Amino acid sequence: MPTTHTRTDSCPVPPPGSRGIDEILAAARARLRRLDPEQAHLAYRGGALLVDIRPAGQRAAHGTVPGSLAVERNVLEWRFDPRCPARLPQAVDYDVPVVVICQEGYTSSLAAAALQDLGLHRTTDVVGGFAAWRIAGLPTLGPVPPLRSSSAASPVTAGRASH
Repeated sequence: MPTTHTRTDSCPVPPPGSRGIDEILAAARARLRRLDPEQAHLAYRGGALLVDIRPAGQRAAHGTVPGSLAVERNVLEWRFDPRCPARLPQAVDYDVPVVVICQEGYTSSLAAAALQDLGLHRTTDVVGGFAAWRIAGLPTLGPVPPLRSSSAASPVTAGRASH
């Protein structure tokens, strides 16, 4: 008979061999030569691909780095594996320098380690993510304000972007 789990404030006993997210993050970061925003900007200006893995809604709400390549996290490995038919044209080989950026620099560390697992050995991420990039005063675009219907717009066209 299966046991019934009730929600408690205590953590359940983890299965043998499992690791917590703090351990996984620390292991990922131990493999990276993480860049502060200024170093990342210099790497990008020097030819590294700056890859923004944030969802579209987050990019719209917070802004973007001009020229960065938006590749959402859920498809990142497929787009950068040089062996994969779904790869991007920029994923030409395993020596491509890639700098991954997310909102605050956590998910990007995990993503950068995943790209290293594919063999992209020059992949790293930005300490503090886009938030730190913006605070450092580096180039950004946006955020994009939400569409607002004007009182003069008809109900049929209200909220629609003009062409």
